[in-house]
Amino acid sequence: MIRLHKPRLRQLRIVALATTGLLVASALVAPASNAQTVPQAAPAPALTNTIPGVDEIVSSPNLRQIANVPKVAPLDATNSDIAFQGKYAFAGNYNGFVIYDISRPSAPTVVSRVLCPGSQNDISVHGDLLFLSTDSSRSDDSCNSTTQGADVKESWEGIKVFDIKDKANPRYIKSVETACGSHTHTLVPGKNNKTVYLYVSSYSPRAEFPDCQPPHDSISIIKVPVKKPTDAAVIAAPNLFPDGGFPGSDTGSATTGCHDITVYPAKDLAAGACMGDGILLDIKNREAPRVINRVRDEVNFAFWHSATFNNAGTKVIFTDELGGGGAATCNETVGPNRGADAIYDISGRGNARKMTFRSYYKIPRANADTENCVAHNGSLIPVLGKDIMVQAWYQGGISVWDFTDSANPKEIAFWERGPLSADRPVGGGTWSAYYYNGHIYSNDMVKGLDVLELNDWRTWTAKLTRYQELNVQTQPSYLGW
Repeated sequence: MIRLHKPRLRQLRIVALATTGLLVASALVAPASNAQTVPQAAPAPALTNTIPGVDEIVSSPNLRQIANVPKVAPLDATNSDIAFQGKYAFAGNYNGFVIYDISRPSAPTVVSRVLCPGSQNDISVHGDLLFLSTDSSRSDDSCNSTTQGADVKESWEGIKVFDIKDKANPRYIKSVETACGSHTHTLVPGKNNKTVYLYVSSYSPRAEFPDCQPPHDSISIIKVPVKKPTDAAVIAAPNLFPDGGFPGSDTGSATTGCHDITVYPAKDLAAGACMGDGILLDIKNREAPRVINRVRDEVNFAFWHSATFNNAGTKVIFTDELGGGGAATCNETVGPNRGADAIYDISGRGNARKMTFRSYYKIPRANADTENCVAHNGSLIPVLGKDIMVQAWYQGGISVWDFTDSANPKEIAFWERGPLSADRPVGGGTWSAYYYNGHIYSNDMVKGLDVLELNDWRTWTAKLTRYQELNVQTQPSYLGW
């Protein structure tokens, strides 16, 4: 969330609401002239305007909810991202994080709740370490901090590090301040088992902010010695846009940093969603990522938000968070090409690699004007021989879609709740929807943790892949053919 195809008739599977829902990252940079412009796509037919009632659950027959764990105080603020390790899910919340035992996906249990305010608490895990992003200016780096203006030099924003060896009693052990804070971060494994790196994304500098001065065309790289995490420190701040990023327009955000970066360590590749620019990076040298290609979409993209590779590394999907996650953009007025995903093919080798636009994908259902809905966080589903992902759309719910044919993506499953209000805009919906070891986990901003089961012949091979650890923006490789 920003701080501050062919539609078809919906197949409805109406699920009665049960009690607790148990039915339920200084780099060598490609010149700005390499930026490619995306052509405008042809108009698509009108959306199907079938909207469920308040809190009514609808879905396709192949996707069903099997569990829900509601939020409770003091972690009753906005839910954010999720990370996974073994039988645990780690769910961010603007007030801290929750650790769930998901050994029984149909009955998750809370292992611990950690109160540590600092939006948006973007989260990742590695071994016995957990990392949290703080992108709200705080009085200090403690978990007892209070809000304090970024115009005060002593204010703090950045990364917090926790020891999670004892899942029931996480310990806060280190903080690292970063320029402009940390809206998101991406965990990047080193070339050995001794080090991990965090590529910290932040943006929106202002002259009156001592620790966030313009121009801010960089990311911060934190080096973390795994066996001595208290030595974690910023070791580089590569400028990704030395000639300047997108200057902004009436419909598109100016580039003043990156919002999120997805790395594909097995291929030494990364994709950066950087407000007004989409970039491809070579990360063979983890401490000096290099931009090798850049694209822009000045017609339909407002805010380059996040990225997902296919398993072969021959495609990348960028999302546009039109409206910052707080607006109703899944309607006929906005249409099918804005607030959507853009699919790019990756061709060439080495520094000659480039991204070529192929198509847009947006959920083929109209949402109510009271519902915030736009493309948001999703993950690849490890299906053999196919490119399929699951994705969150805030109150647009969860969409499972196939982009094997990058010019003709199509939805194969969906699940959503109706609006939180029929009369006025109320923010909510699923922030992240990720596939992990056989199930889909969704961190709903308001409703808590949802667990869904996907039963579809096109995705059954995903059940053959098991991960011991999953940070979705650290994209793993799986066996393919």
